[in-house]
Amino acid sequence: MEFNLKKIIKALLFSTSEAVSIKDIQKVVQRYHAQAAAERQPDLLEAAGEPTIVPAAQPVQEVIQDIIDQVPTLLTATQIREAVDALEAEMRDANDACRILQGPEGFRLVISPAYADWVRLLRGEPRPQRLSPASLETLSIVAYRQPVTRSEMEAIRGVSVDSALNRLLELELVAVTGRADLPGRPIQYGTTDKFLDFTGLRSLGELPASDVLSPAQISARPPRSRSAIPKSACRSKISPPPPSRRRPRPKTRSLPNEPRRAPPRG
Repeated sequence: MEFNLKKIIKALLFSTSEAVSIKDIQKVVQRYHAQAAAERQPDLLEAAGEPTIVPAAQPVQEVIQDIIDQVPTLLTATQIREAVDALEAEMRDANDACRILQGPEGFRLVISPAYADWVRLLRGEPRPQRLSPASLETLSIVAYRQPVTRSEMEAIRGVSVDSALNRLLELELVAVTGRADLPGRPIQYGTTDKFLDFTGLRSLGELPASDVLSPAQISARPPRSRSAIPKSACRSKISPPPPSRRRPRPKTRSLPNEPRRAPPRG
């Protein structure tokens, strides 16, 4: 049997529902070599009070020794990541029912989205609710601008973020990180590890670049002036001024005792 790192990693991920980190895989390899070294010296096992392993026959020992020689004494993080990436690509190309999810705590074997409904029906769970556009916009602002206050979110979106922010707090995608050094000490918010698992990111550094949501871009953006509003919109919204109401001038009347002047003769 040859040493196959990809199959070993798949077996480790399949054996647990928790995340398996790179250090966990390295510890497994170290324990493997420690156990192999202990089997070569049964006297050490007896001194330690461990059960003695009966040595196998010569051909079997040669096969085991051959396998032990194939296993590297130390696996680097790069080797493990390359093996996980290759395994994930193979599972995706084969349309496997499982996928490898890389999160901040390590690697986890999850069900493919194409087969998630069947597992949900087996467990009798309701269909998961999707985030509304308002919640997605608010979550994006928190992810790129964290730590961010409620007033800063509303300044970027232009509307209230109360309902969207409360929804994100309920889902534990956003949490309170502290208070800003501003008048009133407003609360600051940031993303959680569950957000990374939700988006499939290992760290916030893997977020796509965004110049629109960067702090420098927003702070340098001038406020929108009234002249930027198109004239057609102004005409449609502004009603015409009411007609002026002027008092008519009183007509001049002659006094009753004043004689009327005859018109001049030509």
